[in-house]
Amino acid sequence: MNAMTTPATLDAWLAEEAAVVARLNAGPGPGVARPEQVTGLTGLELMQAMLRGDLPYAAIAKTLDFTIVEVSEGRAVFQGTPGPAHLNPMGTIHGGWYATLLDSALGCAVHTMMPVGRGYTTAELGVNLVRAINPAKAPRVRVEGKVIHCGRQLATAEARLYGPDGTLYAHGTTTCLVFDMQHKPVGGATT
Repeated sequence: MNAMTTPATLDAWLAEEAAVVARLNAGPGPGVARPEQVTGLTGLELMQAMLRGDLPYAAIAKTLDFTIVEVSEGRAVFQGTPGPAHLNPMGTIHGGWYATLLDSALGCAVHTMMPVGRGYTTAELGVNLVRAINPAKAPRVRVEGKVIHCGRQLATAEARLYGPDGTLYAHGTTTCLVFDMQHKPVGGATT
């Protein structure tokens, strides 16, 4: 954690989130990009276009109240708002919410490494929950995913989910299969 105090960190996070959400809301909103919108883009270019609000963002982010806030080569940062809709029957934030944020950051970090015409899919996701999130103490959490290795067939990444005071709530890893994308031109033939 840096030298900023928790209130200063949270204020900075909230300001960054507000700017990103404004861009996303001014764009096409949640959905799926059409093939012609993404053809010829690297994974990083696609993620940057989504973050600018030029392309739709994943609908699950709206459903589970999280958003992507940063991308760079081999790195993706998401921010989430733990709340009542994410509680399990015991009254704590559901592990699936943690896992979804971790999976999103891990997958998007890998996505930033994809050259034009290459894609990936998650083959393995490992999640370690180390502390319950208290929404009063952590009204926002961040998860930062970083690529460890990206090869021709496999990519691996790790992520940490933490609060504005630096408290670690969960960490995870992924292994992704990397492959050539198949495009279906007009007429239906696969290339």
